[in-house]
Amino acid sequence: MEDLQDFLQKKKYKKVKFKVLKTQHLLITAKINGVKGKFILDTGASNSCVGLEGIEKFQLFSEISETKAAGAGATGMETQLSKDNLLQLSRWKFNNLNLIIFDMFHVNLALEQYKMKPVDGIIGADVLLQGKGIIDYYNHYLYLK
Repeated sequence: MEDLQDFLQKKKYKKVKFKVLKTQHLLITAKINGVKGKFILDTGASNSCVGLEGIEKFQLFSEISETKAAGAGATGMETQLSKDNLLQLSRWKFNNLNLIIFDMFHVNLALEQYKMKPVDGIIGADVLLQGKGIIDYYNHYLYLK
């Protein structure tokens, strides 16, 4: 029987390794506009996001957004929007990524309580849908086409 990895690679999927944190979050390394960062892979997040600190780090051009962010116990947070960014996860690339920018203090505070390092942002369902994402939880791989 052919295993999942072989099957997906024949279908031209790219393999991206992730780590499972003590908090059960999935940690993935990504590059935005050529700059490496650490992100939580979150199937429940509708959009990919970066913290306010990411504007300079990832060379983002942002504009004020009317959208309010909510999640993980926080609601009504002011946001900014950055359009047309290059995202790279391992060998998979997406060159038209829109990012929501907001204060991720509450996210990183929760990680800090578990003595974990802060993250730069969240990779959300927008990327998973774009890349026809398949998550292999057992082997800790995300596959994107």
